[in-house]
Amino acid sequence: MNLSEESVDYHDGNTELRGLLVSAEHRDKRPGMLVVHGGAGLDEHAKRRARQLAELGLVAFACDMYGEGVIGDRDRVMATITDLLGDRDKLCRRALAGVNVLASDPRVSEGIAAVGYCFGGRTVLELARSGADLTGVISVHGSLETARPARSGDVKARILVCHGAIDPHVPNQQVIGFIDEMNAAGTDFQLIVFGGAMHGFTHDTGPQLPGVAYHAPTDRRSMRAIKAFIDEIVDTEAAPATA
Repeated sequence: MNLSEESVDYHDGNTELRGLLVSAEHRDKRPGMLVVHGGAGLDEHAKRRARQLAELGLVAFACDMYGEGVIGDRDRVMATITDLLGDRDKLCRRALAGVNVLASDPRVSEGIAAVGYCFGGRTVLELARSGADLTGVISVHGSLETARPARSGDVKARILVCHGAIDPHVPNQQVIGFIDEMNAAGTDFQLIVFGGAMHGFTHDTGPQLPGVAYHAPTDRRSMRAIKAFIDEIVDTEAAPATA
Protein backbone atom coordinates (compact mmCIF):
# COMPACT_ATOMS: atom_id res chain seq x y z
CA MET A 1 0.00 0.00 0.00
CA ASN A 2 1.31 3.44 -0.91
CA LEU A 3 1.44 5.78 2.05
CA SER A 4 1.98 9.52 2.17
CA GLU A 5 4.02 10.99 5.02
CA GLU A 6 4.24 14.59 6.11
CA SER A 7 6.18 16.28 8.91
CA VAL A 8 3.87 18.65 10.76
CA ASP A 9 5.05 21.56 12.91
CA TYR A 10 2.62 22.48 15.66
CA HIS A 11 2.78 23.75 19.21
CA ASP A 12 1.48 23.50 22.74
CA GLY A 13 1.65 27.01 24.13
CA ASN A 14 5.25 28.11 23.68
CA THR A 15 6.55 24.58 23.13
CA GLU A 16 7.34 23.92 19.47
CA LEU A 17 6.55 20.37 18.39
CA ARG A 18 6.99 18.29 15.24
CA GLY A 19 5.09 15.09 14.43
CA LEU A 20 4.63 12.72 11.52
CA LEU A 21 1.29 12.45 9.70
CA VAL A 22 0.78 9.23 7.73
CA SER A 23 -2.13 8.19 5.51
CA ALA A 24 -3.04 6.14 2.49
CA GLU A 25 -4.87 7.62 -0.45
CA HIS A 26 -8.65 7.53 0.08
CA ARG A 27 -11.44 9.39 -1.63
CA ASP A 28 -13.50 9.57 1.53
CA LYS A 29 -12.59 10.90 4.95
CA ARG A 30 -10.96 8.45 7.35
CA PRO A 31 -10.90 8.16 11.15
CA GLY A 32 -7.88 9.64 12.88
CA MET A 33 -5.50 7.89 15.28
CA LEU A 34 -3.05 9.70 17.55
CA VAL A 35 0.13 7.70 18.19
CA VAL A 36 1.95 8.62 21.41
CA HIS A 37 5.57 7.51 21.63
CA GLY A 38 7.43 5.82 24.46
CA GLY A 39 10.00 7.31 26.78
CA ALA A 40 12.68 7.70 24.10
CA GLY A 41 10.54 10.25 22.26
CA LEU A 42 9.23 10.30 18.70
CA ASP A 43 11.44 7.54 17.32
CA GLU A 44 11.33 5.00 14.50
CA HIS A 45 9.19 2.66 16.63
CA ALA A 46 6.39 5.21 16.91
CA LYS A 47 6.69 6.10 13.22
CA ARG A 48 6.43 2.44 12.17
CA ARG A 49 3.33 2.02 14.33
CA ALA A 50 1.79 5.05 12.63
CA ARG A 51 2.47 3.45 9.26
CA GLN A 52 0.85 0.18 10.36
CA LEU A 53 -2.25 2.07 11.45
CA ALA A 54 -2.38 4.01 8.19
CA GLU A 55 -2.35 0.66 6.39
CA LEU A 56 -5.48 -0.22 8.37
CA GLY A 57 -7.31 2.71 6.81
CA LEU A 58 -6.65 5.40 9.42
CA VAL A 59 -5.02 8.80 9.24
CA ALA A 60 -2.30 8.38 11.86
CA PHE A 61 -0.39 11.17 13.57
CA ALA A 62 2.73 10.24 15.52
CA CYS A 63 2.89 13.18 17.88
CA ASP A 64 5.79 14.79 19.72
CA MET A 65 5.36 15.02 23.50
CA TYR A 66 8.77 16.58 24.25
CA GLY A 67 9.64 19.38 21.87
CA GLU A 68 12.84 20.46 20.16
CA GLY A 69 16.19 19.54 21.67
CA VAL A 70 14.99 16.91 24.13
CA ILE A 71 15.36 13.60 22.25
CA GLY A 72 18.88 12.19 22.64
CA ASP A 73 19.59 14.09 25.87
CA ARG A 74 18.79 11.60 28.65
CA ASP A 75 18.73 14.22 31.39
CA ARG A 76 16.29 16.40 29.45
CA VAL A 77 14.16 13.39 28.54
CA MET A 78 13.86 12.30 32.16
CA ALA A 79 13.15 15.84 33.33
CA THR A 80 10.44 16.25 30.67
CA ILE A 81 8.80 12.93 31.54
CA THR A 82 8.83 13.81 35.26
CA ASP A 83 7.36 17.24 34.52
CA LEU A 84 4.56 15.87 32.32
CA LEU A 85 3.64 12.94 34.55
CA GLY A 86 3.60 15.24 37.57
CA ASP A 87 0.98 17.51 35.98
CA ARG A 88 -1.89 15.63 34.33
CA ASP A 89 -3.45 18.79 32.92
CA LYS A 90 -0.18 19.64 31.16
CA LEU A 91 0.27 16.04 29.98
CA CYS A 92 -3.22 15.94 28.49
CA ARG A 93 -2.90 19.39 26.94
CA ARG A 94 0.32 18.31 25.21
CA ALA A 95 -1.36 15.19 23.81
CA LEU A 96 -4.49 17.10 22.80
CA ALA A 97 -2.32 19.41 20.71
CA GLY A 98 -1.70 16.33 18.58
CA VAL A 99 -5.39 15.45 18.53
CA ASN A 100 -6.05 18.95 17.23
CA VAL A 101 -3.68 18.34 14.30
CA LEU A 102 -5.85 15.41 13.28
CA ALA A 103 -9.11 17.25 13.92
CA SER A 104 -8.03 20.10 11.63
CA ASP A 105 -6.99 17.80 8.78
CA PRO A 106 -9.65 17.72 6.02
CA ARG A 107 -8.95 14.01 5.41
CA VAL A 108 -10.05 13.07 8.94
CA SER A 109 -13.63 12.20 9.76
CA GLU A 110 -15.30 12.49 13.14
CA GLY A 111 -14.13 9.97 15.67
CA ILE A 112 -10.47 10.25 16.72
CA ALA A 113 -8.80 7.58 18.85
CA ALA A 114 -5.37 7.34 20.46
CA VAL A 115 -2.78 4.63 21.01
CA GLY A 116 0.29 4.91 23.21
CA TYR A 117 3.33 2.79 24.02
CA CYS A 118 5.04 2.72 27.45
CA PHE A 119 5.02 6.42 28.48
CA GLY A 120 2.49 6.94 25.71
CA GLY A 121 0.28 4.20 27.12
CA ARG A 122 -0.01 6.02 30.41
CA THR A 123 -0.58 9.26 28.51
CA VAL A 124 -3.59 7.97 26.56
CA LEU A 125 -5.11 6.47 29.72
CA GLU A 126 -4.80 9.83 31.43
CA LEU A 127 -6.51 11.40 28.41
CA ALA A 128 -9.38 8.96 28.89
CA ARG A 129 -9.54 9.62 32.64
CA SER A 130 -9.68 13.36 31.95
CA GLY A 131 -12.82 12.94 29.86
CA ALA A 132 -11.23 13.64 26.48
CA ASP A 133 -13.70 13.29 23.62
CA LEU A 134 -12.10 10.27 21.94
CA THR A 135 -13.76 7.18 20.52
CA GLY A 136 -11.19 4.92 22.13
CA VAL A 137 -7.73 4.71 23.68
CA ILE A 138 -5.24 1.85 23.50
CA SER A 139 -2.45 1.45 26.02
CA VAL A 140 0.34 -0.93 25.00
CA HIS A 141 2.76 -1.93 27.79
CA GLY A 142 1.97 1.33 29.56
CA SER A 143 1.82 2.12 33.25
CA LEU A 144 -1.66 1.78 34.76
CA GLU A 145 -1.12 3.89 37.87
CA THR A 146 -2.59 7.36 38.31
CA ALA A 147 -2.75 10.10 40.89
CA ARG A 148 -6.27 11.03 39.77
CA PRO A 149 -8.45 7.95 39.33
CA ALA A 150 -11.44 8.14 37.02
CA ARG A 151 -14.79 8.83 38.62
CA SER A 152 -18.17 7.59 37.48
CA GLY A 153 -19.09 9.24 34.19
CA ASP A 154 -15.63 10.72 33.57
CA VAL A 155 -14.48 8.41 30.80
CA LYS A 156 -16.04 8.83 27.35
CA ALA A 157 -13.61 6.65 25.41
CA ARG A 158 -13.63 2.88 25.22
CA ILE A 159 -10.36 1.45 26.49
CA LEU A 160 -8.07 -1.39 25.46
CA VAL A 161 -5.01 -2.27 27.55
CA CYS A 162 -2.39 -4.71 26.26
CA HIS A 163 -0.22 -5.83 29.17
CA GLY A 164 2.65 -8.26 29.59
CA ALA A 165 2.09 -10.89 32.27
CA ILE A 166 5.68 -10.68 33.55
CA ASP A 167 6.13 -6.90 33.23
CA PRO A 168 8.08 -5.94 36.38
CA HIS A 169 7.42 -2.24 35.80
CA VAL A 170 3.64 -2.72 36.05
CA PRO A 171 3.16 -5.13 38.98
CA ASN A 172 -0.01 -7.12 39.60
CA GLN A 173 -1.13 -4.75 42.34
CA GLN A 174 -1.23 -1.95 39.78
CA VAL A 175 -3.20 -4.13 37.37
CA ILE A 176 -5.77 -5.02 40.03
CA GLY A 177 -6.03 -1.38 41.04
CA PHE A 178 -6.71 -0.40 37.43
CA ILE A 179 -9.46 -3.02 37.11
CA ASP A 180 -11.07 -1.78 40.33
CA GLU A 181 -10.81 1.83 39.13
CA MET A 182 -12.39 1.10 35.76
CA ASN A 183 -15.19 -0.96 37.31
CA ALA A 184 -15.96 1.76 39.83
CA ALA A 185 -16.07 4.38 37.07
CA GLY A 186 -18.39 2.27 34.90
CA THR A 187 -15.91 2.28 32.03
CA ASP A 188 -16.16 0.20 28.86
CA PHE A 189 -12.72 -1.39 28.98
CA GLN A 190 -10.76 -4.46 27.94
CA LEU A 191 -7.57 -5.69 29.58
CA ILE A 192 -5.61 -8.38 27.74
CA VAL A 193 -2.70 -10.02 29.57
CA PHE A 194 -0.13 -11.72 27.35
CA GLY A 195 1.86 -14.59 28.83
CA GLY A 196 5.65 -14.50 28.55
CA ALA A 197 5.77 -10.77 27.81
CA MET A 198 7.71 -8.17 29.75
CA HIS A 199 7.65 -4.39 29.45
CA GLY A 200 8.21 -2.95 25.97
CA PHE A 201 7.18 -6.11 24.16
CA THR A 202 6.69 -4.26 20.83
CA HIS A 203 10.12 -2.57 20.85
CA ASP A 204 12.09 -4.79 18.50
CA THR A 205 15.06 -2.41 18.44
CA GLY A 206 15.41 -1.75 22.19
CA PRO A 207 15.79 -0.11 24.61
CA GLN A 208 18.12 -2.50 26.43
CA LEU A 209 16.89 -2.03 29.98
CA PRO A 210 16.16 -4.38 32.88
CA GLY A 211 12.64 -5.82 32.60
CA VAL A 212 12.23 -4.58 29.01
CA ALA A 213 12.30 -7.06 26.13
CA TYR A 214 10.83 -7.54 22.70
CA HIS A 215 8.44 -10.50 22.46
CA ALA A 216 7.50 -11.29 18.87
CA PRO A 217 4.43 -13.47 19.59
CA THR A 218 2.92 -10.77 21.82
CA ASP A 219 3.77 -8.06 19.30
CA ARG A 220 1.75 -9.97 16.70
CA ARG A 221 -1.08 -10.93 19.05
CA SER A 222 -1.45 -7.43 20.47
CA MET A 223 -1.61 -5.99 16.95
CA ARG A 224 -4.45 -8.34 16.12
CA ALA A 225 -6.23 -7.22 19.32
CA ILE A 226 -5.67 -3.58 18.38
CA LYS A 227 -7.12 -4.15 14.92
CA ALA A 228 -10.20 -5.85 16.38
CA PHE A 229 -10.66 -2.97 18.81
CA ILE A 230 -10.33 -0.41 16.02
CA ASP A 231 -12.93 -2.30 14.00
CA GLU A 232 -15.25 -1.99 17.00
CA ILE A 233 -14.90 1.74 17.47
CA VAL A 234 -14.59 3.02 13.90
CA ASP A 235 -15.49 1.97 10.36
CA THR A 236 -12.08 1.65 8.74
CA GLU A 237 -12.73 -0.79 5.89
CA ALA A 238 -9.47 -2.16 7.27
CA ALA A 239 -6.78 -3.98 5.41
CA PRO A 240 -5.08 -6.96 7.10
CA ALA A 241 -2.84 -6.00 10.01
CA THR A 242 0.90 -6.17 9.61
CA ALA A 243 3.43 -6.60 12.37
